[in-house]
Amino acid sequence: MTSVQPTGPTRWELLFSDLEAQARAQSAAEADALVSELTRGEHATMTLADRFRAVVGGVVTLELLDGAPLRGVVLEAADEWVLLRGVRPEPLSQHLVPLAAVAAAHGLARQAASATSRRDAAGLGPVLRSLQRDRARVVVRTLRGAYGGRVARVGRDHLDIDLLDDRGTRLVPFTALLVVSESP
Repeated sequence: MTSVQPTGPTRWELLFSDLEAQARAQSAAEADALVSELTRGEHATMTLADRFRAVVGGVVTLELLDGAPLRGVVLEAADEWVLLRGVRPEPLSQHLVPLAAVAAAHGLARQAASATSRRDAAGLGPVLRSLQRDRARVVVRTLRGAYGGRVARVGRDHLDIDLLDDRGTRLVPFTALLVVSESP
């Protein structure tokens, strides 16, 4: 009697191949889940300032807390503020915007860039004190209006602006500050 040789894979070979394919699929699914979890974890550490740092040189449009848009090129970003140079149709001056005054932003990348220098951690106070020192003419826009003048004093959480034409001084808490712009 002659023995018959199987011509295709045996039942056992098919079973082991199937088990191996299932193990590979489960391993790939676990790796995908791990990558997704790590990505979510990384996103959870991003700050708004990091997102602005990633687009330095790019054009963004901000919607401030009063609903007004502000469009400009991101010149610099720190933990508490972003500095824009206006683009047309906005005046081509520079605008210092506290991040707390940003209600929404368009034009930010999905990526983030971490702080790279001590200046990135500079709060509003030091920047406003440099405007005070330079006696720069500015327009301070708040939730209640705009005031032209010079920064007279800067406290921890507020600034005083000497209004133009000797109209007195206005105290502006940082919580009401929307933008400080170069005066035209």
